[in-house]
Amino acid sequence: MPASGSTVERAAQMQDITELDLYFLDWNAPGFAANPWPEFEKARERHPWLARTDQGYAVFDLRAIRELMVRDDSLRPSFDGIVDIMECRGSPWGRFAEEQMIALPDREHRFLRDTFARKFTPRYANQLRPIMRETMERLLADWAPREKIDFEEFASYYPIAVTAQMVGAPLSVIPGLRKSMETMGLAFSMDKTRVPDLDAAFEHLDAFAHDLLAKRRAEPREGADADLLDMLIEAGAQGNVSDRQLADLIIFLFVAGYDTSKNVLTYMMHLMIENPSIYERCAKDLEYCRRVVEETLRVFNPSSAFRATTSDIEYRDVRIPAGTMLFFNLNVAGHDASLFADPDRFDPDRPIVAENRHVAFGMGKHMCLGQYIARAQLQEGIHLVAQHMRAPHADGEPGWRPFPGVWGIKGLPIEFTPA
Repeated sequence: MPASGSTVERAAQMQDITELDLYFLDWNAPGFAANPWPEFEKARERHPWLARTDQGYAVFDLRAIRELMVRDDSLRPSFDGIVDIMECRGSPWGRFAEEQMIALPDREHRFLRDTFARKFTPRYANQLRPIMRETMERLLADWAPREKIDFEEFASYYPIAVTAQMVGAPLSVIPGLRKSMETMGLAFSMDKTRVPDLDAAFEHLDAFAHDLLAKRRAEPREGADADLLDMLIEAGAQGNVSDRQLADLIIFLFVAGYDTSKNVLTYMMHLMIENPSIYERCAKDLEYCRRVVEETLRVFNPSSAFRATTSDIEYRDVRIPAGTMLFFNLNVAGHDASLFADPDRFDPDRPIVAENRHVAFGMGKHMCLGQYIARAQLQEGIHLVAQHMRAPHADGEPGWRPFPGVWGIKGLPIEFTPA
């Protein structure tokens, strides 16, 4: 049977991604990380959703991200591709990158993800709110009297302390964990010179995780409600999960929760300095802080998700061959003027349209399980910060972390009036 006219016409329109005249995003260039949005606008002028990079192709359009990232049958997380770019296959960090939960084969990934999903619910996030408040209040008692601080450094202690309490780790481990996670947060900037530091940071976290497991097994918490570590140990016994994988899960739990919460809270303060009336309302209205968090995640988030195509994909008249590396720039997707009126304006009262909702926590089967905890943590955090650090203003220029890794502000000096 001959092909229909529409099928022939569609085939004629289809172009291979390699044949497109795409804008080149030089995201390793000095200054790119401080202000990437103009470069993405130049890319949009050339093509509505694609750009070229040294390592593959960038997908920056919100709707393209939403429609492509759910194609789990044709995409996989390409940590092995990143490891190859970093030339560190077989190193301590390289092994972790290739074998962490998100990179596991489907069967193992599904078992571990289902185990986490049973715990990481909105209800569990709400149960953690008292710990979040106590942690932030303890930090503020120490930092707020100083009047001048690096807010990014201050914010970094918050998610570590919360996660440590989730697994019953002593707070004394926080400074060492923080140092290692600062290094791990730079992993996906794809700078090969960082590999020795990444290996050392991973080995510190690995020793911590194995020690945590050994101590809990040697000294079970008799009569206490099961915490997250108990749940992991039990799931490991039921599912024949090795100690190697359990330790990797603990490390993944800390690393995944660290940069998102710290970088978003830091950028939120950066926005609050420019929007003092919104900040003042945050101090009074916890529920309003929920809208502030969602609008911040539209304007900014640290993530670029990378995927490799496992089969050919055809989308919007573009053929993407199997084996193509795609970077889904979740971090800039909320600035599309065709979807958001005045997209650069920070407006927590902006109506939320379901199909245009931000994608800060990803899409598909790898969507972030910790999103409810992250949202609650940010909401509680900015509410208390606004009560104790009044009238903040910049006390110097912020620095920036590399793009497209775990992007964000590197150092945010501020001055404020302690409440």
